[in-house]
Amino acid sequence: MEPLSSHTGTVLPLRRSDVDTDQIIPSEYCRRLSRTGYEDALFARWREEPGFVLNDPLRARSTVLVAGANFGTGSSREHAVWALRDWGVAAVIAPSFGDIFRRNALKNGLLVAQLPEDDVAHLMARAEQDASYEVTVDLARCVVRWPGGSRPFDVDSRARRLLLEGLDDIAVTLERQDDIIAYEQGRPDWLPAFSPTGGVS
Repeated sequence: MEPLSSHTGTVLPLRRSDVDTDQIIPSEYCRRLSRTGYEDALFARWREEPGFVLNDPLRARSTVLVAGANFGTGSSREHAVWALRDWGVAAVIAPSFGDIFRRNALKNGLLVAQLPEDDVAHLMARAEQDASYEVTVDLARCVVRWPGGSRPFDVDSRARRLLLEGLDDIAVTLERQDDIIAYEQGRPDWLPAFSPTGGVS
């Protein structure tokens, strides 16, 4: 992953609460075998509604989704995060999130910031009035900034470090490569050993 310390973008206001992962990406789109290419699946059923916000050409380049409470509830499918990311969303702001969605988002390079309902309502209203309204989600300082205001937000310290440094779980494991090699070299010969190319010897 690329390091991510801050993101500024125009707001995509989604005035809906309790949005679950099946609404974010319907299950029929989860049969694909890749981790990319899900932009067409994002809110697929809702996009059939002519007035849905993603159908507004003025919102085509919006990258900060502001939604109602309990965003991302439901199943553990990572596809929900992939679909948001592939459409171009870089950050999601809401009063609360589904716990699994929050973890999946941070693991996949999607910023999530939980703010008080009053702040979310303010951002939502301003963005509905002005499609060019911009918000900054600053992970380095753990603060969301908008014209005339700001609010700190909490984020898991490990997830924050991985995003700031552009690391995934595999990269973190490889940071301990010398320790892993030393451990493997110290194992008794009679124990099975795994080769780098796969298989057991």
